[in-house]
Order: sequence, then structure tokens, then C-alpha cells
Amino acid sequence: MDFDLTDEQEMLRDTVRDLLARNYDPETRLKVTDTELGWSREVWQQLAELGVLGLTFAEEDGGVDAGPVETMVVLQEVGRRLAPEPLLDAVLLPGALLTLAGSAEQRGRVLPEVAAGNRLLAFAHAEPGVRWPSAELATTAVPQGDSYALTGVKNPVAHGDCADELVVSAELPGGGTGLFLVAADAAGVTRKPYRTVDGQRAAQLEFTDAPGELLGGTADAAAAIDAALGQAQASLCAESIGAMEEALRLTTDYLKQRKQFGVTLSKFQALTHRAADMYVSLELARSMSLYATAAVADGAIDARVVSRARLQVGRSARHIGQEAIQMHGGIGVTAEYPVGHYVARLTAIERTLGGGLEHLRVLASQVGEYGLPEL
Repeated sequence: MDFDLTDEQEMLRDTVRDLLARNYDPETRLKVTDTELGWSREVWQQLAELGVLGLTFAEEDGGVDAGPVETMVVLQEVGRRLAPEPLLDAVLLPGALLTLAGSAEQRGRVLPEVAAGNRLLAFAHAEPGVRWPSAELATTAVPQGDSYALTGVKNPVAHGDCADELVVSAELPGGGTGLFLVAADAAGVTRKPYRTVDGQRAAQLEFTDAPGELLGGTADAAAAIDAALGQAQASLCAESIGAMEEALRLTTDYLKQRKQFGVTLSKFQALTHRAADMYVSLELARSMSLYATAAVADGAIDARVVSRARLQVGRSARHIGQEAIQMHGGIGVTAEYPVGHYVARLTAIERTLGGGLEHLRVLASQVGEYGLPEL
């Protein structure tokens, strides 16, 4: 199997890398994340002009119809620069839900605006007190004329503070799960924004008879949600790889420059061995990220694939993050130095859509399905 990128994929990677490098050095990124929005609309428009925002949409929906590998390549560069733009939260995940569950009219109305950078989406699915992988929903949808009235609370909603339109999951009157388009400024929608541990933004959304438009027909959308979340899990793995690569680079560069007892830290064998162990963890995570991406490309991603990949990527991220802080010492946890921000982002990703313990439980619950080997 050939794991090398094609010439077109390398060009996409280099173009996105150059764009983000021009806009985000550590100091500039801190200034941008400290604004009320937390990210740059100028960079967002540049990504739109490159076609990145429409990367996964069909051509008839205003996109370029690229595959999971291209998505992985872009998100690795996002992780490498810790770019705060909500590519996954405002485009890839809710866009996948529209692609999978929406009608042709709904896709044609919404997705071209998203690809052009003119409309921000958010997926309001998680509810207070409900942990992944539970699909339990307390939010309800009641028919009201040609639309539905939604009532419930969603939290956390990643980048729900700035979304123009929401894709909201709710229980259908006849049972099953429906997906609804809800204008973020509609009557009955209350937003309570807050800042997350990694400097990004989220919100608690409260719906009180808020008007919503059902995506597609009245069929249960649970399968579409599972498929879109599976793609999001692979995307989180890819972003983690970029962040881990940069955290390791920062650490090895620091070991080559910082002196102790008259010599650089790289001369101490114990520290170089620990840096080598970080590299091993990175390569283990990279392999599992490729595994998840390949599964998405083949349409074969399921709970086991997701949890295998997320478990190893999460363990590698924790190991690399802890070692990076340890080997930097006190400077590693200062706001001005970038490595601590990489660790914060890796920690936030590890707790998104299930932490290591939840993914381990998923795998453990399915051990009985495997047969014994025959000699």
C-alpha cells in the first residue's frame, strides 16, 4: 500500500502551510485568540478562496469534492499552527450532516454559502449530563405548521457562539432522532458563550419552542449522525498529529539550545532517549490516524475503528505533551511560550467526542465478539 501523498495533495499541504505560517506566529496567534471572536475572519476568507471550506462538498453544492486524505492533510496543518479557525466545528462536521441527511434543496441553499465563507454552522448535539457514546437526547421536536418547535438544552456546542445557523439533533414525535436547521438568532434560542481550556470558544444553547426545519425526510437520522461523527473523529486524529509534530520539534530544538553545566541539554543521554520515545509515540499515533482516514475513505469506519484510533492518538498526545512540558521546565507553562498551548489543545481534543476511558470501554465491551485463533 502506498502511503505517499500525490503531487496534488502535497501542493494542497504546502499551500495551507504557507497561508497559516504567514498569518500565525505565536505572538500573532495569542492576539487573535484574545479577541472576542477568537479567530480571524480574514484568514477564514483566505481559506475560502483556496477552496478549503468546500473541500468535502460536492461540486453541485459549491465544493471541490475532495476526499478524506485531503481533509487529513489540511487538518494536520491546522494542528501544526494551532490555527483557531473553526474548520471542523463550523464546516466539516455540520456540512457532513447536511450532505448525509439534507435534501438537494437544503444542500444547495446552505452549503455554497458555507464554502464561500459567508455562513457559519455549528452542530448542537451534546447535552448536559450525557457522555459519549450515549445517544440519549432530552431535546424534543414538536410539529408546528410546516416546521417544528424545538425545546431543550445543548452543551457544549463548539463555536456555537459565532454560528449563523445550527444543526440541532432532537427526538422526533414518533421516535428516533431528527436533525433540524435552526437560525442562531431565531426566537426561542438563547446563547451563553464561554471560552474553553485551549483558548477556543463554545456555547450553551437553550431552545424554547425554537422554530426548526427538518433535514431531509422524517426518517431516523441516527445513522447519518454516527457517520458524520466518525469522520469528525478521524479529523481530530489528524489535527492531533500536526500538534504533536510541532510540540516534538519545539522540544528537540530547545534541547539543542538550552545549556546546563556548560553543555546543551541534548548532550544528556537520558533526555535524548526520552525525546526518542516521544518520536515513537508520534509514529504510533500517525499510523492510527492513517488507519482512521483509510477507513473513512473506504466507508468502513465503525465504533471499533474510531476507538482504536482515538485511544492510541490520545495516549500518544498525553505522553508527548507531558514530556514536552517536563523537558522545557517552567517556560513550558508560560502563556508567552507556544508549547503549553499545544498541550492545552491536545488535552482538549483528547476529551472531545469521548476520552481515553470511554474509548477503552467501547473496545472492552466488544472483546467477546472476537473468536479464538485456531492453531
